Amino acid sequence: MSKAPLMPMATAVWLVENTSLTFQQIADFCKLHEVEVQGIADGEVAKGIVGYNPIMSGQLTREEIDLSTNNHSRPLNIIDEEVEIKNADKKIKKYVPLSKRQDKPDSALWLIKQHSNLKDSQIAKLVGITKNSVTSIRNKSYWNFNNLNPKDPVAMGLFTQKELLNAVEKAERRILKEKKNNEKLISKNNL
Repeated sequence: MSKAPLMPMATAVWLVENTSLTFQQIADFCKLHEVEVQGIADGEVAKGIVGYNPIMSGQLTREEIDLSTNNHSRPLNIIDEEVEIKNADKKIKKYVPLSKRQDKPDSALWLIKQHSNLKDSQIAKLVGITKNSVTSIRNKSYWNFNNLNPKDPVAMGLFTQKELLNAVEKAERRILKEKKNNEKLISKNNL
């Protein structure tokens, strides 16, 4: 069974107004009755419905319409392309319940202890707190530092293991780059 076009009645209106296809061809394509299409042509059916261009929507081509116009026994064939929905990995800030918000400083402390090579800005971005808070936790000057208990943020669902691994890899690349730059400076100074 072939598919019907989007907005079949509006598509039929457009085809009646803009092509010389037979009523039967339009009815078969739009999955309507031939009498309905004739009523559209007479102005009795679909009053006020704006025509919907199936060419612009990618359901038909001009060539397909021309082929069917020249051969009245030939049906219109809808372009049946599967639309691929891409998942853009755009980070959408999700709601964090109050009970988990108080765990953010604990998670920052865990990251500082477990992954000391992460920058404060990376930790802040992962956990969802300010860079100043991360810096004060690292310096042990956080207002509630004595009551902090390191907690694994991945286990608590603040972010995924993949996000953590990406951040750690980025930090390692940065450290390696800084090390190479320092070696270049040292060798340059020795010359």
